Amino acid sequence: MTDEEAATVESLVGRLTDLLPDEPPSRVHGDLWNGNVLWGQDGQVWVIDPAAYGGHREVDLAMLAMFGPPHLPRVLDAYDEAAPLADDWEDRLGLHQVFPLLVHACLFGGGYGARAAETASRYL
Repeated sequence: MTDEEAATVESLVGRLTDLLPDEPPSRVHGDLWNGNVLWGQDGQVWVIDPAAYGGHREVDLAMLAMFGPPHLPRVLDAYDEAAPLADDWEDRLGLHQVFPLLVHACLFGGGYGARAAETASRYL
């Protein structure tokens, strides 16, 4: 990650409370990506390997969107039907993806740092 990209991400941090809807913490899976969603042939779905914590409920949806499981639109629609989300939640998915992108930049390098900075810049 370049110094300019790091500065972009750092400038986002101070704006987070203005960008997120005010909601109480929810129990979130914490690592909800396609590899932690098992799809049975009978249509049953299991979510495994939680790293649960209390956080913003849009985080899990953002992780799913980042690593796209099958039937993602169906999953997102079902979630919104069961527990309606705040207006413009889809526009905030990238905001919640910045942190996991930074983690991936530390672990795997590659273009994850640049992708985190690009995503952060959309919210400045």
